[in-house]
Amino acid sequence: MEALLHDEIPSLDLADFYGGDPEKKRKFVADLGAAYNTIGFVAIRNHYLSDDLSDKLYIAIKKFFAQADAVKQKYEIPGLAGQRGYIGKGKEHAKGRNTGDLKEFYHIGQEVLDNDPIKKEYPDNVWPDEVPELKEIGLEVYRRLEQTGTHMLRAIALYLGLPEDYFDAKVKHGNSILRPIHYYPIENPDAVPADAVRAAEHGDINLITLLMGASADGLQVLRRDGKWIPITALPDQLVVNVGDMLERLTNKKLKSTIHRVVNPPRDQMNKPRYSIPFFMHPRSEMNLAALPSCVDKEHPKLWDDITAGAFLDQRLAEIGLKKK
Repeated sequence: MEALLHDEIPSLDLADFYGGDPEKKRKFVADLGAAYNTIGFVAIRNHYLSDDLSDKLYIAIKKFFAQADAVKQKYEIPGLAGQRGYIGKGKEHAKGRNTGDLKEFYHIGQEVLDNDPIKKEYPDNVWPDEVPELKEIGLEVYRRLEQTGTHMLRAIALYLGLPEDYFDAKVKHGNSILRPIHYYPIENPDAVPADAVRAAEHGDINLITLLMGASADGLQVLRRDGKWIPITALPDQLVVNVGDMLERLTNKKLKSTIHRVVNPPRDQMNKPRYSIPFFMHPRSEMNLAALPSCVDKEHPKLWDDITAGAFLDQRLAEIGLKKK
């Protein structure tokens, strides 16, 4: 598996992009574009999230998920379509499926601290009394991953022939979500639906996803040749993949990475797994209409125009978090 990681996942150094060397920056952009056209994901080092901060967040979320279900459910707020606070076991399913995934999770969203009118679109974050440290740690991780994601989108913009700052205003105070996930232990595998998995195959809704190192194996990515390969985010790296919004914007020039979290062997089902992705979203008004440079006779326009906000609403209904 180690050989597979090093042979097949491009590991790029984000410092090459922001470090001030024009040639290293050009090569980073070219290598990133090549990776997103072939394998669909990259591992990034020298990002803005420290190992220490990552460790602190994992400690805090493990403390929260260890609470009794009745305690956790205090933070599951009706009417928010799961966009803040706790989302209970089996509530979310992959698009096109009805069986819920074997997971529970917690959502931390954007905090708007100035007078940007978009603030009224976002519900307030929900913080558990039992883990008071989660607020400070969670918001700091959110800011660091958002900063990293902004640099990644600048590189993507250059690869697409756009101005480097093309995405900056579109993701400033964007509707991004930090999602600590608990794939809870299953003591009796026979008690869950036969087709239930930790996370069925899916593409992410957003522009890009930044994944912190998970606590155990299980993530698999569908390679372009149709083969599923295992991925593990190394402790000092983030795995960054393209989501459905960016696929739509680029008329599938950049392809959304299909991935899943498989169940462990039956005798390991009683062991938990934790994972923390950051889903980078734009502001709701961003137009996801295909970029003119990505449409030609060989690549006709694949989708109707839609805003990011309308697309998100559509997908939240499809995955069971929002009533249709």
